[in-house]
Amino acid sequence: MDFSVVNWLAVVAAAVVAWLFGAAWYMGLSKPWLKAAKLDPATMKRSTVPFVVSFVAELIMALVLTLVVGAITGGEPNPIAGLLFGFVLWLGFIATTLTVNHRYEGFGWALTLIDAGHWLGVMLIIGAVIGWFGAPAAPAA
Repeated sequence: MDFSVVNWLAVVAAAVVAWLFGAAWYMGLSKPWLKAAKLDPATMKRSTVPFVVSFVAELIMALVLTLVVGAITGGEPNPIAGLLFGFVLWLGFIATTLTVNHRYEGFGWALTLIDAGHWLGVMLIIGAVIGWFGAPAAPAA
């Protein structure tokens, strides 16, 4: 694994933007999401833990997507490659996992569509940001 292709500023920026997208997504879809997830806001425990876990997960996702895009583009990421691989990884791993898990957990398709839509947005944003930042600057000789 070649960590020299990692633009660390891009990884952090991508995670921040993806996390903000998630906040906006679920604020906008809070009522249908709560209904689909079979949650009652009156009985829910308030905690910052899910928000922290989400951000850490998005940092990891940004790092992994950077490594994938960097490996496939020869260390020269670009927005198109970032979007393409963000979509492919979402389709191959995230959408399928959510679909399977939600069926076993007894949730309806509404929850799957809301959550899968969120993660699609996250992966596309991360890919676009990684690609937009490009390769890390070469160290001065």
